[in-house]
Amino acid sequence: MRVTSRLFAAVTPARYLTAGSPTGLTGLRTHGSPRSTLLYLYTRTLEKLQTIPESSLYRQSVEALTQHRMSIVEAATPPGYAEWAVRARQIAQANPRFFSITSEAGSAQGAAVLQAESGGRLFVHRSDPGAEDTRYNEWDGEHDDGPGSEGLRSPEDRREHELLFERQPSEAPNSKVPWESEPQLTADQVEEIENKIGGGLIEEVVQMAESELRLVDIMQESKVWEELEEKPTEGQWTYFERH
Repeated sequence: MRVTSRLFAAVTPARYLTAGSPTGLTGLRTHGSPRSTLLYLYTRTLEKLQTIPESSLYRQSVEALTQHRMSIVEAATPPGYAEWAVRARQIAQANPRFFSITSEAGSAQGAAVLQAESGGRLFVHRSDPGAEDTRYNEWDGEHDDGPGSEGLRSPEDRREHELLFERQPSEAPNSKVPWESEPQLTADQVEEIENKIGGGLIEEVVQMAESELRLVDIMQESKVWEELEEKPTEGQWTYFERH
């Protein structure tokens, strides 16, 4: 069933899945960079689990499962990934203004860039702006500055107009950093990860990792490792047994 579903995704001649193509599951599209996404989600999950006592059964089970799946994803290295990682780190180090840690600080070829460092790893997230259709922009009327807006202006108002002329455009030719997309997993590597994890398509695995990361905060807030406020009655957790 899983192999049949994956056949709906478009595959290039080089056996690479096309990002955004249907996976065969309704509403689920082929992920553009599942490997780096999973590594980031698993790393953040392991970091958050450190705030929960080691004696907690929840932490022990989630840590074991996360580390197991993380090792599977790490073992699948896309062709040319090592060379790309060196070039990407060099670009980030040479342009610190555009690659600020955990903050949107610039653009790479017109796209917003978010850099995060977690567990000794460097993650760069690129968000391409969508095409804007100005036909759907509604005009809400001309802004009314109130009385006194005509004629001579105060020094503060004149200073604001001076800043408009002095400001450098945000999309100046030298404000963009050339960025090379991360090498992608081949279709065979994706299938190998899916078979080893056994959680469905790799896009479904990403969704589960996202849910698990959110769940850590909920479990931490609930303090699931503490004793119950109301003790269970005797025999409440005793299941039916055959005598």
